Amino acid sequence: MTHDLVAALRPLLTAEARAEAHASGSDPGDLEQTVWLRLLERLAAHGPPRAPEDWLRRAVRAESRRIRRRARHERPYGTEPADLTAAGPEQLALAAARHRALRAAVARLPGRCPRLLQALFSPRDLTYREAAGELGISQGNLGPERSRCLGCLRRLLTPEVAAREVRGYEWERQVIR
Repeated sequence: MTHDLVAALRPLLTAEARAEAHASGSDPGDLEQTVWLRLLERLAAHGPPRAPEDWLRRAVRAESRRIRRRARHERPYGTEPADLTAAGPEQLALAAARHRALRAAVARLPGRCPRLLQALFSPRDLTYREAAGELGISQGNLGPERSRCLGCLRRLLTPEVAAREVRGYEWERQVIR
């Protein structure tokens, strides 16, 4: 019985949903699915309607009115109400994974490279003179050694991390932190 009713009403519902969807600003498929759901609820609670075609037309129009009313009362935010600078959980998890991979790669660097990179890119924002004093090397050797260490770091990270668009000193400061 239900299968026959659905088969008989399908073309009428498709046509009615297409006709009403434009006026309500909704998708005809969404409107059609909602009316199918209403029909199933009706069948479970009260059995089949006496005049299924009339019931279907009334149901499509009622859903269309409900969608229009909802659209008048619900206004989308121009921006997200939450802090726009806050990242979502997925972005936070990905950033944490990138930082773990970076810290592990820095720890695998040879010689004094791990200490040098940590000193240069620490939150204390050391000057070259302060970093050289902390590491016990001359200030003139700091730049060339930094370049060698960053080259090693890039080679280590190439298989693990996709290439960044931004290169240079700003990228290094952003990644090492």
